[in-house]
Amino acid sequence: MSNLKEKTVFITGGSRGIGLAIALAAAAEGANIVIAARSNRPRPKLPGTIHTAAAEIEDAGGKCLPLVMDVRDEERVAECAAEAAAHFGGIDILVNNASAIYLAGSLDVPAKRFDLMQQVNCRGTFFASQACLPYLLKAENPHILTLSPPINFHPGWFAQHTAYTISKYSMSLCVAGFAAEFGPQGVGVNALWPKTVIDTAALAMLKGMVDPKNCRRPTIVADAALAIFKRDAASCTGHFFVDEDLLREEGITDFSPYAVAQGEPLYPDLFLDS
Repeated sequence: MSNLKEKTVFITGGSRGIGLAIALAAAAEGANIVIAARSNRPRPKLPGTIHTAAAEIEDAGGKCLPLVMDVRDEERVAECAAEAAAHFGGIDILVNNASAIYLAGSLDVPAKRFDLMQQVNCRGTFFASQACLPYLLKAENPHILTLSPPINFHPGWFAQHTAYTISKYSMSLCVAGFAAEFGPQGVGVNALWPKTVIDTAALAMLKGMVDPKNCRRPTIVADAALAIFKRDAASCTGHFFVDEDLLREEGITDFSPYAVAQGEPLYPDLFLDS
């Protein structure tokens, strides 16, 4: 597939950060974008709403349907998938981008935070996929892309934040499961994870652990995502891609434009061995 013109991309939690970057990159190629997220009104600490995202997407050349959706509400998720399919004539790509993070040791994780991560990360990924699959199975080159890491059982990735780790690995297990179940039916089901920390609003949750100057911009993940969307879904499934490695496969060798600050060392992302 040479471009994404007229393809419909359903993105959970896509009003800012990586989700919005993927939306804008796809919109620049003429895609229809569904932004399904909770952010209906501005919040003091988190910039962007589904409406500001929609305006940016349309400025970039795409069409956008902004939908208020809590990924934890499976009935609303199913309604949004049906509304998106009716509005644009189907769904070609699902991006499971919505995610919750709380980095703390196990003795310091309140039940409310634990449940939020499990409900958004694991449950949300499962039911967003379930809701979109009936439409994806009718699409010409359907993809599910989940923003989750390769599963790495090194103890270091559990020692400091077991609750968050198992919630993200649950998303990855959904990828493995859906790839096994729906890959034979022609749906490309893959995961994508950044090699370095990405400068998004989620950095605020890291409580100063990472300086933005040591990060890359979300556009590197967006470019990697588009490369996946353009691959043949029937033969590209069950992979746990890392953005930089994938883009190297695509022939990109200069990654300096993705850096927030030129020449600064980059902070490696979680779950990847150096």
